[in-house]
Amino acid sequence: MRRIDDTDALEKAKAVFEEKEFTSIFEGNEECRWSHFSQPSIDPDTKLKIVSEKAFSFIKNLNDPSQPYTRHMQDAVFIINNSALLDEAVKAIDEIFEDINRQRDSKGQQFQDTQGDVYEYLINEIGSSGKNGQFRTPRHLIQFMCEILDPDWTDKICDPACGTGGFLVGAYQHILTKYTSPEYKTEDENGLNRFKKHGGDKISKQEVWNNLHEKTFFGFDVDQTMVRIGLMNLMLHGIKIPQIENTDTLSKKYDQTFPDGEYSVVMANPPFTGRVDKGGMSDKLKIEGTQSELLFLMRISKMLRPGGKAAVIIPEGVLFGGSKNQKQTREILLKDNQLEAVISLPSGAFKPYTGVKTAILVFTKAEEDSQTWHTENVWFYELKNDGYSLDDNRRKLAENPLPVAIDAYKKRATSTPIERINHFYVPIAEIQENGLDLSYNRYKKFEYEEQTFEPPQKILESLFLLEDEIQKEMQELKNLIG
Repeated sequence: MRRIDDTDALEKAKAVFEEKEFTSIFEGNEECRWSHFSQPSIDPDTKLKIVSEKAFSFIKNLNDPSQPYTRHMQDAVFIINNSALLDEAVKAIDEIFEDINRQRDSKGQQFQDTQGDVYEYLINEIGSSGKNGQFRTPRHLIQFMCEILDPDWTDKICDPACGTGGFLVGAYQHILTKYTSPEYKTEDENGLNRFKKHGGDKISKQEVWNNLHEKTFFGFDVDQTMVRIGLMNLMLHGIKIPQIENTDTLSKKYDQTFPDGEYSVVMANPPFTGRVDKGGMSDKLKIEGTQSELLFLMRISKMLRPGGKAAVIIPEGVLFGGSKNQKQTREILLKDNQLEAVISLPSGAFKPYTGVKTAILVFTKAEEDSQTWHTENVWFYELKNDGYSLDDNRRKLAENPLPVAIDAYKKRATSTPIERINHFYVPIAEIQENGLDLSYNRYKKFEYEEQTFEPPQKILESLFLLEDEIQKEMQELKNLIG
């Protein structure tokens, strides 16, 4: 509710800046504004009455009844029935926003970065963090993947396990940044470009805006709560009619409702710790197992139209696992698609949730059910760190390795060294010889550094000296305690 009010005010300021007409979404419903009912002059009982009877109903019906947002909000219930509790919640949220604004002003962070941190904290508090492999993808990795794929307003973009919609928001902001004048751009803390306030100021055609607001971004998730949060998240970032459905993309229900080959861009970090219920599972995914990470790769491959591109985060075990299903998944990826890149991520990239080593697969759809290999060479790259400490604290480091990796990817055809040290090409023939192993370490050249050691006699003398010191200190301790 607070974000809707703020976003409406921002849209008004943008319209004034662009000298355009503006109609507030609160027109005729001014009392539903956060800035109205949060005023200290309104007593808690009146506040509860406004929020529960008017404001909540208002946000449930922000979109046309036929659109996903309104459909999925139909059964949403406002469950705070204590006026004092609501009053405290309103004050607490205002304090959070003050903190967010301070961080934005002092660190140059955009709102969604801090909002993501707040959300991350909340899901951790309610005990659902990491449940079924569900956790927030760091925003800088989403930005990184957007830079790799470079989506545009003409694309149809999808995340088959979208959660709160982070990838879709990231893709939208990437597109807006592309069409933003240099004076309205800034370099963020990761060395990547983003717009300041007036993103997309170079977009002059209403047709382009209509496409971005209604026909570009699509998502699916099995969790009804995630769908509601995702829909609201996209709307609050300017995507007026987002398309997110409460559907399991690995199910027969998805096959019956949605066609294959629909999307030109797919970005995802699908759950990779769960098993899928075999009873309701799609029988079009070509592999027999129930490992979600393999099934999602198959689904994403089928979702792509010919020429469509995907960037997907997967656990590294998928790249070298020896099971029949793992090998079959890699074979289909290499045949039905042109596998362009395997980007190895550092093992702490998803801490504090998991220390599992992951990688990003980048591929372009070639042909469904191909009998030939459409991959000729695969580009491998090792991202040794992502600009943050690889412990649970994830502190920002001084270096910014993401722009370096993006530059290497874009110049890979002409600037990739032959020697296999940090990034290199591997031909499909060599990959076939290695059982379709796609792990970075399988092909990297390891440089042996000869170790020099002291002679054994000298090491032994040092050990005797150390033991004498320990005995002396133990005797001193014994004398102290009597």
